Amino acid sequence: MKVKVISVLEDNYMYLVIEESTRHAVAVDAAVPKRLLEIIRKEDVVLKAILTTHHHWDHARGNEELAQLLPGLQVFGADERIGALTHRVSHGQELSFGTIRVRCLFTPCHTSGHMCYFMWEDDSPDAPALFSGDTLFVGGCGQFFEGTAEQMHTNLTQTLGALPKDTKVFCGHECTVRNLKFALKVEPENEAVKEKLAWAKQRDDEDLPTVPSTLQEEFLYNPFLRVTEEAVQRFTGRTDPVEVLRALRSHRDNFKKPKERPNPQAMLAFDWGLFGPFLEKK
Repeated sequence: MKVKVISVLEDNYMYLVIEESTRHAVAVDAAVPKRLLEIIRKEDVVLKAILTTHHHWDHARGNEELAQLLPGLQVFGADERIGALTHRVSHGQELSFGTIRVRCLFTPCHTSGHMCYFMWEDDSPDAPALFSGDTLFVGGCGQFFEGTAEQMHTNLTQTLGALPKDTKVFCGHECTVRNLKFALKVEPENEAVKEKLAWAKQRDDEDLPTVPSTLQEEFLYNPFLRVTEEAVQRFTGRTDPVEVLRALRSHRDNFKKPKERPNPQAMLAFDWGLFGPFLEKK
């Protein structure tokens, strides 16, 4: 099982998971069809399915176009708002794509229909992979747009936190440096945070992805997985884990808010190369 990390839009990731023996592939969060098709051609694979974590445009934007271009393409997700959906999945449901096994893990909060995908191959020495969308990030977690702190606590401690510790975490966005700067504010004496932040800054300087991390690593520096730690509770002024998580999210939402993002349509146009002719004239 080979995972291709594909950077798109401003800071999104989509993924192509390849079964190397058959050269069949599954895409996760196929937001930009043109870029995905380029990778598919380069890797010489056949795309069999799309797994969509949630309906937001920067994760599901490419579904309809890909479904038109590739008749018979299966599109999996847990939310009827996902474009071109052919198979609605539920928590705990297992899928198979050749030797690639997938367990669907329902994590409502960022959206009410958010699904993460846990993948592995039987009898493989490789660690399993978690495609966590906008629920779990490297050093952080997603915003609570359509859910509650209680839901996110369950997502992080039970649904995802109980997975094997060597699980590789492939998240939906590259926001590791900002997440870890916040983590350092929460736990200024945490050496794991300092080390990971220095590493992430270097990766960022070299324009390289910070994914994947591992679940075991996340428990060392991700404050949203450390809500029972004394330093995290002291920062929030709370002791109940759910209240600690709620306070953390509120602090994170107000932490060095980035400048207003460019217009989404303009971002897509740049990514699709639509401005190329105008730029070349200059």
